[in-house]
Amino acid sequence: MAITSSKPESVPKRPNILFILADDLGFSDIGCYGSEIQTPNIDEMASGGIRMLNHHAASACSPTRAMLLSGTDAHLGGLGAGYEGYLNDEVAAIPEILQENGYFTLMSGKWHLGMRASQGPWNRGFEKAFAMLPGCSNHYGWEPVQERFPVGGRPIHAEAGVKVDISPNKTEDPEGFYSTDFYTNRLLEYFQGRTEEDKEKPFFAFLPYTAPHWPLQCSKEQRDKYKGVYDDGPLALRERRLQKLADLGIIDRDVIPHKVETSTMGIGEWDELNPEEKKLSSRAMETYAGMVDSIDVNVGRVVEYLKRTGEYDNTFIVFRSDNGAEGAALGAVPVMGENIKQAIHQYYDNSLENIGSWNSYTWLGPLWAQASTAPSRLFKCYPSQGGILVPCIVKPHL
Repeated sequence: MAITSSKPESVPKRPNILFILADDLGFSDIGCYGSEIQTPNIDEMASGGIRMLNHHAASACSPTRAMLLSGTDAHLGGLGAGYEGYLNDEVAAIPEILQENGYFTLMSGKWHLGMRASQGPWNRGFEKAFAMLPGCSNHYGWEPVQERFPVGGRPIHAEAGVKVDISPNKTEDPEGFYSTDFYTNRLLEYFQGRTEEDKEKPFFAFLPYTAPHWPLQCSKEQRDKYKGVYDDGPLALRERRLQKLADLGIIDRDVIPHKVETSTMGIGEWDELNPEEKKLSSRAMETYAGMVDSIDVNVGRVVEYLKRTGEYDNTFIVFRSDNGAEGAALGAVPVMGENIKQAIHQYYDNSLENIGSWNSYTWLGPLWAQASTAPSRLFKCYPSQGGILVPCIVKPHL
């Protein structure tokens, strides 16, 4: 009888998972889907991975987030009209399952699945978590209630279940708070703070940005990068996007796009605006483009870190939007409209030179949103393709 011995084969490390979620990003808002907005880092990920063309979400953010993190219908998880309004305990959250199975779990960004400390990500399986709990807030961390009482509520950020006060970045200092930069910084700090034991584990990282959700805000440098690009208006942009979608083979050249809806949205036609109104609207779109550009820059920072640490190849990455572009004309929304207009008049400066700054408050509106979602009908909050067809890029692990 011969006795032999052999060294057992090493068990390959399980793949890391990085899930990046943009907020209200339209179908054609990134370069590899036909956009003029510069997104080289996301585009590179798509070139080496999978660009999905028939990927759907819920028509609004919380239901999508509930389904992504639980793998179940949003209603079962508590996110639906008349339901609990937070991710309930009837469903297991993916980070809970992964943590129980040896993953290091971390998150930084928008939560929007419960406003109480007991409903935060630290109680749903995330070992490290910094969260903006509500659905949106000022991207520079400022709200009028911080200086002039009473109006609205201040943004609620928390870490490990403890409220965190953010210092408003009124000078738009690159070292100060800006949501996209800050959430990326915090995630990278969590990565860098891992113990040797943590590094031996695979990780599940969730990076849900709140951009490009309104209020539309980004640095002057970023919004000026797109100065003049949108001066010919949303209908011209829509035609350019449709042409590019056809050039990329994403849509057929003979596709008939859904008509642009205006009167049903409580707005007029682009040609009915005076020159000053057109300039203001185009500047808002320039700011939106700058916000998307900023997302790409920060995605690049995370990818660069993973490559530097040798973890990139073994990381399964998903980048996607939570729903279609936001097209609501907030000033025309029943019940809310007049209150919003009054608050903006009192506390914000939406002059042409100031749009995009820390104390401005603008939104995309129905016309620009329908450029982002073309050829589909409408946008966020509608169960039509414009509200639920979203960009999604997958970079498999090697």
